[in-house]
Amino acid sequence: MSINTIFNSIYTSSVTAEQFFAMAGVSLLFGFLYAFLISFRIRSTKRFFTVTALIPFVVASVITFVNGNIGAGVAIGGAFSLIRFRSAQGSADEIASIFIAMGAGIAFGMGYLAYGVLILVCLSLLFILLSTLPVFEHKRFTQENLLRITIPESLEYQNVFDDIFDRYLLSCENVGVKTTAMGSMFRLSYKIRMKDTAQQKSFVDELRTKNGNLEIAVLPFVETENQL
Repeated sequence: MSINTIFNSIYTSSVTAEQFFAMAGVSLLFGFLYAFLISFRIRSTKRFFTVTALIPFVVASVITFVNGNIGAGVAIGGAFSLIRFRSAQGSADEIASIFIAMGAGIAFGMGYLAYGVLILVCLSLLFILLSTLPVFEHKRFTQENLLRITIPESLEYQNVFDDIFDRYLLSCENVGVKTTAMGSMFRLSYKIRMKDTAQQKSFVDELRTKNGNLEIAVLPFVETENQL
């Protein structure tokens, strides 16, 4: 058997039961292997990895059943687009893993089992390798955080923390002000980048001296409409 034969599609003009079950076995086996490999680098739930393992087979089945029918393909595409509005936004790692699984599923669905296996195995190993190597890590690309500072209503908050921000932060952007505790306090929200994350405790301690030791939170920044 030549290498070209391995990478040929297993499907003929009409899909037989043997061909479908061969596709199902390979897509499920390597789907679970792929989910197992990426679980070492992505922090997520068991449900996420279970769904990721099943996606190659689900997508492959859809491609198989559409089998050149343009009308059915458009209908299925519309149905899949509805899932986006029923799903919570994931991290970059999770979104990338879903796209990889869908790409492999398309290959499986068209009968190219060897290509689907290569996509899943090679990209999962490459993902693990890039995650462990110190690449794409630059000091100017420090993580953005959401800083929340609670202050009493008597404190004039304009520019009151500027000296501390200048010492500890690379950048700072005010993203909102909100009253809290029945209007007796204010909550200030800032998008920040720290010069040195190891100095986070010193940073918070200095802020506490100016906000009356009220609540301060430093959280991962997520682009949403409500940061307050």
